[in-house]
Amino acid sequence: MTNKTEKTNIKAALTLATAALLGTSNLAEANTVTTPSAKENSWDFDSALLFYSEVDRVSAAEAIFNAKKTFANDEILNLKLTVDALTGASANGAVAQPNVQTFTRPSGKGEYTIAAGDTPLDDTFHDTRVQLNAQWTQPIAPNYTASGGVHISKEYDYLSLGVNGNLAFDFDRKNSTFSAGFSYFQDTFTPEGGIPKAFSSMPKVSDSADDFAETRIESEDTKTTTDILLGFTQVINRRMITQFNYSYSIVDGYLTDPFKVISKVDGVTGFTQDNIYESRPDSRVKQSLYAQSLYHFDSVVLDVSYRYMWDDWEIDSHTIDTRFRIPLGDAFGTESYIQPHFRLYQQSAAEFYRPFLIDGEAAPTYASADYRIGEMTTFTVGLKYGLLVNNGHDLSFRLEYYRQAPTDAGIAGFEARGALNEVDLYPTIDAIIAQVTYSF
Repeated sequence: MTNKTEKTNIKAALTLATAALLGTSNLAEANTVTTPSAKENSWDFDSALLFYSEVDRVSAAEAIFNAKKTFANDEILNLKLTVDALTGASANGAVAQPNVQTFTRPSGKGEYTIAAGDTPLDDTFHDTRVQLNAQWTQPIAPNYTASGGVHISKEYDYLSLGVNGNLAFDFDRKNSTFSAGFSYFQDTFTPEGGIPKAFSSMPKVSDSADDFAETRIESEDTKTTTDILLGFTQVINRRMITQFNYSYSIVDGYLTDPFKVISKVDGVTGFTQDNIYESRPDSRVKQSLYAQSLYHFDSVVLDVSYRYMWDDWEIDSHTIDTRFRIPLGDAFGTESYIQPHFRLYQQSAAEFYRPFLIDGEAAPTYASADYRIGEMTTFTVGLKYGLLVNNGHDLSFRLEYYRQAPTDAGIAGFEARGALNEVDLYPTIDAIIAQVTYSF
C-alpha cells in the first residue's frame, strides 16, 4: 500500500489526462507532476518557454506561467497565463499546380504568388494569443472534492470564454476515485474580410468592393462547445496506478475555416479552373475513450496511454503516447533524469474531405480540402532532460521531432489526374519542438 503523499502525487499525474480533455491542462502543469506536493499556505510556480517550427511553414513561440497556492484546508487556487505568437505560412487548401498560381489575401486587398509545383501557402498567417485560466479546488465533504474554473482567450480575430467544473469521489480507502466533469465554451470569430459564402469563388484583387461583398455573409460568427467527462482512477498496488476516461463533446455553430479554399480542377487535364471557399457542417459530436497507466519500477517510471476518438464526421483516431523516466542520480553533480518520449497518431478522413473537386460536377453539400481533417499518420519522438537546481527547483529541457504524413484517402473519383500527377498532393510536414521549463 502506498502512503498518502505518494498516492496523492501519482493521482495528480493522472488527473492531468482529465484536465486536458476539459481544456484546463497545459504544458507547464504537465511538468509539475514529478515535484513534491505543495506545503500548506505556500505558492508553487511553473514557467515554460516553448518553440515549435515547421519546415517552410508555421512557427510558434509560447510562454506559460502557472501559479498554484495550497491553503491549510487543502483548498487549491491555480492561476495560469499563456502568451503565444504564431507566424509563417499555412496551407490554404488549394492543390499544387505545375504552373504559377496567384491567390487573393483574406482582406481582398492584396495577393500572393505560389511557384510552380509548390503547395499553396498563405504567408499572412500570424497572430498573438493571450489566455488566462483560474481554477479553484476544495474538499466539500469526506471523500468528495470539487473543482471549478474560468477561461478567457483572446486573439486578433478570436475570443473564447469558458467555464468548467469537476466532482471527484474517493472510496476503497482512497485507492479508487470516480470523477465527473464538464466544460462549456463560447467562441466568437471575426476573421479579416468577414465570413465567406460557402462555395463562392475566391475574389480577385481587381474586383470591386461590391463584388467582394457578394462573397461574404457577415462579419462574425460563433460556436459553442460542451464537454462531459467521466473518469475512474484505481491504485493497483504500490507500483501501479491506472485511469480510464470517457468523454462526450458537442460543438455547434460556425465550424468552417474561413481562410480555406478547395480547388475545382478539369476532370481530364487536372488544371485548376477555380478556387472556392470550403463548407463544413455546423455541428459535430465527438466521443473518446482514454486509458493511462503509470508503473514504478525500482528506479524508473513508465507512463503509457491510449486514446480512441470517433465523431459523426466519420473521423476515427488512435493515439499511443509513451514516456519512460530514467533517474541519473547525481552523475552530473546534481539529481537529474532523462525521459524518452514517443507518440504515434493515426487518423481517418472526414466524410466530406476532398483533395479537390471536379469542375462541372454538382457541388456536394459539404467539402473541405483541409489536410487536418484528412487521413494521416503522425509521430513524435524526443527526449527530456531534467535536473534539480537552486535548493530543489526543477529545470528541464525538451527536444522533439514531429512528422505528419497525410495520405490519399482513397476516395473514388479523386485519384490524381493530368497535371496533378506532376505535383505532390499530400506533402509531409516536419517540425522541431524545443521547450525549457523551470519550476520553483
